[in-house]
Amino acid sequence: MGGTHTDHEPIQELPEISEFEILELAVRELCIENGLFSAEDHRRFSEWAETRGPAGGAKLVAKAWTDPEFKQRLLADGTAACREVGLDWLQPTGVGTPSDYTFFYVLENTPKVHNVIVCTLCSCYPRPVLGMSPDWYRTPNYRRRMVRWPRQVLAEFGLHLPPDVEVRVHDSNQKSRFMVMPMRPEGTEGWTEEQLAAIVTRDTMIGVALPQADWTAAEPPTSAVDGGTK
Repeated sequence: MGGTHTDHEPIQELPEISEFEILELAVRELCIENGLFSAEDHRRFSEWAETRGPAGGAKLVAKAWTDPEFKQRLLADGTAACREVGLDWLQPTGVGTPSDYTFFYVLENTPKVHNVIVCTLCSCYPRPVLGMSPDWYRTPNYRRRMVRWPRQVLAEFGLHLPPDVEVRVHDSNQKSRFMVMPMRPEGTEGWTEEQLAAIVTRDTMIGVALPQADWTAAEPPTSAVDGGTK
């Protein structure tokens, strides 16, 4: 194979249960057996987690784009800024899991710096603001390669950055979570926060995509291939 960084499979969804899911199941059963929490507690947490999505993070970004003072507060203390938009980072479930959500950092993209997040150890992810992580985020393929060849991995997502843009990869861990604040795209002057939030998708806040004025997660942009229809 030659040992080059091109010998790999493209980023893709997990085809079957992973070793981490097996480990989670084993640890969960041990915790229930030893009385750390009940099966009902786990069900309630899972139910809460599955209702989360990227809307909270999109709201933070849209407000930061339109309110410079809020933007500075968000960059200085993400946990406190979350409360301003109704997101309690330290008590996201209402039952308390603060050790999992201790530090929250928002990373600002600029014309010369592009940020992207990863968790090389497992799958640490800012769930209170982005919801559950996508399958590909948890694959060893993404986790191992993003920190070594970020430009190549970003290209597999269709994101090709100019050579003069520095790519900074931020490795999440048990005590720290990161979210990317993408740059506001041109063509959005005069938009409301609600309009702006609609174009701030999950992948733009992970850092593998850029927001576009004609793209939302709910409605794709006009395609030149299909003659301009959506």
